[in-house]
Amino acid sequence: MSAEILINVTPQESRVALLENGILQELMIERSSSQGIVGNIYKGKVCRVLPGMEAAFIDIGQEKAAFLHASDLRFPKAQLFNGDEPDEEIKQPPISHLLHEGKYVLVQVIKDPLGTKGARLTMHVTIPSRYVVLMPDTETIGVSSKIDDDEERKRLKDIIDSGRQEDKKEAELLTEEVSPNAISKLGKFGYIARTAAEGIGEDAIKADISFLSKLWKKVNDASDLQTETRKIYSDLPLVQRVLRDLVAEDIESIQVDSSTTYRNLLEFSNTFIPELTDKIELYEGKRPIFDIHSVEEEIQKSLKRKVTLKSGGYLIIDQTEAMTTIDVNTGGFVGHRNLEETIFKTNLEAAQTLARQLRLRNLGGIIILDFIDMQQEQHKEQVTAALEKALESDSAKTSVTTLSSLGLVEMTRKRTRESLEHILCESCSTCEGRGYIKTATTVCYEIFREILRESRQFDARELLVLASLDVTDLLLDEESDSLAELQEFIGVPIRFQAESLYTQEQFDVVLL
Repeated sequence: MSAEILINVTPQESRVALLENGILQELMIERSSSQGIVGNIYKGKVCRVLPGMEAAFIDIGQEKAAFLHASDLRFPKAQLFNGDEPDEEIKQPPISHLLHEGKYVLVQVIKDPLGTKGARLTMHVTIPSRYVVLMPDTETIGVSSKIDDDEERKRLKDIIDSGRQEDKKEAELLTEEVSPNAISKLGKFGYIARTAAEGIGEDAIKADISFLSKLWKKVNDASDLQTETRKIYSDLPLVQRVLRDLVAEDIESIQVDSSTTYRNLLEFSNTFIPELTDKIELYEGKRPIFDIHSVEEEIQKSLKRKVTLKSGGYLIIDQTEAMTTIDVNTGGFVGHRNLEETIFKTNLEAAQTLARQLRLRNLGGIIILDFIDMQQEQHKEQVTAALEKALESDSAKTSVTTLSSLGLVEMTRKRTRESLEHILCESCSTCEGRGYIKTATTVCYEIFREILRESRQFDARELLVLASLDVTDLLLDEESDSLAELQEFIGVPIRFQAESLYTQEQFDVVLL
């Protein structure tokens, strides 16, 4: 499988497209006016504690207060239990015992503000580098689950442990005090080896460990000095973040259409990821880089509810605040053998397509997949297996249940940033996000009822109805007989005026 990364940069936004075999798989957008804050570390102030929810709202300087659940709290046991070190089985005290209004805490954003919700926070801070992830509140050493080889996993753990011990010896000489920040000051860091660390030499990994431990000390010291709400650490911008997180050995090229960004990427790559330098190219063509690879066309398709399949079937994708539903339909696909075989082939193709759509649209949370009902158990197992296989290339964590008797699959996909639809679109001002509007006939009848209501409450010599052009046309044409009867019944003349700025549902009845 060949893959390439396309980077389109303008002063207003940066867009990164990941293509596999020439097909768009992922799209990331970061706008200068609304940059994401996932990964940022803040000195936040507790503005409200909710004991009933075991949660708190934290002011981190954003428009909306951020949410911190009790499961995301981190306090050293020495602080929680007055210097004692209790057994692991002892429960953490209630959140009201740990936090109070006005208290300052060090927190990290794990979810951007989504819709009406503020950012989601954790006190379990992590800082990633190219090969490892630093966890300052634990001594655990882990390895990415995508690294299967047992010998390689052991090698990575040994390298990390060795690098950590070297770093710890230096830290232990600095202090012996036991305090809320003792974990960081003593260098008791945990690390996770990332997928990119597979096969990487010892020196490179130890260099990452040393860099991260020093970076954390700076973050921790800055937090100690601050006595107000403030951002302590920012994650890398989108373009550099992509090089750090997404680039793998199968990436053939990284094309960028901005000379300034190109030079910045070369500098970043030479410093941190030298093996990628030769793959970074400056695109200087006259046509936009996304147009050359049909990315713009795919973006427009990804905003539609309907996704067509090559066989003639199609998917209907509906995204709501509670969940996303995906319905599979055979459409014009009639197959060549029998109905069961037609359904099976449609579901197999749908499994591949919807896995790509989840990545491309960045859909997350609860997702319900409504496959076409299949009779044979073997077919159900094959479709589920095909779906799980297709999801393996997704960098977001997913969890899939077995196919139910109704043909439904429940799954979750970890969501940290807004979906593509929420970034590029907003709710329709006419239907207010419902996805439909009242018919002109329905609005006509509402106008009739409003006219009756007004005529009974007030004395008027004449009534003026302001409405959209479609509604006034219907009133004066198909509903003219009903209108004449109504006018005779109330004994007041009714005049109509079409308003070009009114939506189909808007109208006003004015007393004259």
